[in-house]
Amino acid sequence: MTWTRLEKSRSQRILWLLEELKIDYDVNVFKRKDMVAPPELKKVHPLGKAPVITVSSDTTDGKAITIAESGNIIEYLIDHFGRWLAPRQFKEGKEGMVGGETEEWLRYRYFLHYAEGSLMPLLVTWLLLRIMKEKSPFFIKPVTLMLTGAMESKFLEPNLRNQFDFLEDQLKTSPNGGQYLCGTDLTGADIILSFPLGAARGKVGLTQEKYPKLWEYVHKLEQREGFQRAIQKIIDIEGSYSPAL
Repeated sequence: MTWTRLEKSRSQRILWLLEELKIDYDVNVFKRKDMVAPPELKKVHPLGKAPVITVSSDTTDGKAITIAESGNIIEYLIDHFGRWLAPRQFKEGKEGMVGGETEEWLRYRYFLHYAEGSLMPLLVTWLLLRIMKEKSPFFIKPVTLMLTGAMESKFLEPNLRNQFDFLEDQLKTSPNGGQYLCGTDLTGADIILSFPLGAARGKVGLTQEKYPKLWEYVHKLEQREGFQRAIQKIIDIEGSYSPAL
């Protein structure tokens, strides 16, 4: 198995999962060129995006299979190597029944898609607005600041506040009083959410005072041995690590 990373990206989540699973893997890192992915990355996946894993086994007939998209990769790895990182799907006696799913599993499947589908687009928008404010020529900067300020106050800030309120409440109501989003045990959903929440912490309204549960949750994730090993590997390869957007 090979893990392909684009430097200074959010693909550390897959590395963390690989460390939690304690399986052997190779590392393939691409360096950015002018802040974007190099064209050579398209040799790994046609879209030229990362993370990507490539898997070879006795059943692949000598041809590696390529898995892309963080949520998809996490589901694939957990299905094959780490079922303990996914909650039980059905309640006892309701196996295979529509509506028989456990709350823990429903949360798990939801948050696997929520991280990139709902939360990250808002954070990427925040990043783009910040770049616009910092990089715009001086003679149009007043107009840029007015437009970006309006977008932040009318759209971005209320939507981010809504997301963080939701996540704080989800932690308060975690099944069985758990400290993770899906209950008492770490799941792939926690892993995929680690980057956007780590990057947003201390910015865009995510403060310890307003969201104590969320703040404590992110700290708890980052203290896990698997997370620490993953970050150290990135530091060893790239020289530094920051969850900043």
